[in-house]
Amino acid sequence: MATVEAPPGTALPPGSNLPSLVQTILFLAFRRQVHARWRRRYGELFTTRVAGDRTIVTLSRPEHIRQVFAGAPTIFHAGEGNGLLAPVMGEHSLLTTDEGEHLRARKLLMPAFNGAALRGYRELMTRLAVANVERWPVGTPFAVHPRMNAVTLEIILRVVFGMSEGPRLAELRPRLRRISDIGPLTVLGWSYAKLRGFGIWKRNWENLHAADRLLYAEIADRRTAGDLSERGDVLSRLLTAAGGELSDVELRDQMITLLLAGHETTATALAWSFHELSRRPDLLRRAQQAADDGDDNYLEAVAKEAMRRRPVIQNVARRLTEPVEIAGYRLPEGTVVAPSISLVHRDANAHVAPKDFRPDRFLGRTPESGTWIPFGGGVRRCIGAGFSLQEATAVLKEALTRYDIRAASTTEEFPKPRNITLVPSRGARIIATPRKATPGKDTPGKDTPSKDNPRGSLH
Repeated sequence: MATVEAPPGTALPPGSNLPSLVQTILFLAFRRQVHARWRRRYGELFTTRVAGDRTIVTLSRPEHIRQVFAGAPTIFHAGEGNGLLAPVMGEHSLLTTDEGEHLRARKLLMPAFNGAALRGYRELMTRLAVANVERWPVGTPFAVHPRMNAVTLEIILRVVFGMSEGPRLAELRPRLRRISDIGPLTVLGWSYAKLRGFGIWKRNWENLHAADRLLYAEIADRRTAGDLSERGDVLSRLLTAAGGELSDVELRDQMITLLLAGHETTATALAWSFHELSRRPDLLRRAQQAADDGDDNYLEAVAKEAMRRRPVIQNVARRLTEPVEIAGYRLPEGTVVAPSISLVHRDANAHVAPKDFRPDRFLGRTPESGTWIPFGGGVRRCIGAGFSLQEATAVLKEALTRYDIRAASTTEEFPKPRNITLVPSRGARIIATPRKATPGKDTPGKDTPSKDNPRGSLH
């Protein structure tokens, strides 16, 4: 579909005339379907109006997406674009701030996610991955998505928060799960403050404050830790690097952001990875061989392709601080421009055979800018991208060296909304069985499930 240039003087692309509340509900509950429908009806740029008096222009062409990501961060405000998240992530969050405050927070956080830091997290990630996959049920259908949520939450709590077992962690785990385990309509409580006094919205708000109390207690204890400089977790690194510069509220906002932005997103990408591999025996065998050989490149390609074919987040957003022209439209100040991850990932002009699951498309080549954007782009690209891919690779490796997997049903699962993410409709149900020994290969060892040792052992 060719871009339709706007007539002179046109400010906004066409879009639905439905009331903003209806458009909000449609986006929250059916975002993937309505985006595809509106693109077919209105073109590659279209306008929606949602809760909070927000006008959103969705973009789906790579050249328009590149224009947004390359735009001056003083004009394209990502923090304001993520305003929906502010009630939960806080006003100091890396995702909800702009310009000077965002740059300061990013500089403090970046060292905790550089190459050297990631290598330091690898062993703990692997141990936690082993502990998770060794508890998989054998020979019976199960939903892998909840198990991926469990392992990525544990990795965040141990690697990012640096928490150890105890009453505080035991209480915090279910509260953190509850923060993200909400339906799309419950998210309305983030935009409409009055809803927070009623029913499920009230309970969710009370749960968030209870989780905050536990996080503040952990921050207070960590500030007095005598071995702070020897710890490798992100919270301790922040406290050491900032030297008291960050307040408790700022630390809380960054920690909850890293949890919510890096927990369920990676878990869902992993669940889709297993969903896809369970339906493609040829790709499963190749991925298992990569796991056996320690070929992280192919396993990472599997995760990247799952993120492409099954986007976890529908779009990214930037709020304009001054008028900007895109595709002939003079978008006014205050407009939110939203590159659509879902639409560009399904674009046949950007990806050959976009409906096919092809990890090879990520081997030995880098996607053209603006065509693969699960981590956003430009100066606001997610700082946890490397962390997420390393985590996904570790979990895939430990699962695939131990198990053969197949789909629990011939019916392919579809993405359904959960909070602001899109997750497998039935949890990505698979059946795992211990791998058979291959001629010329070692038989399963004590860390690998086998007939006599179906769950392996952690040591």
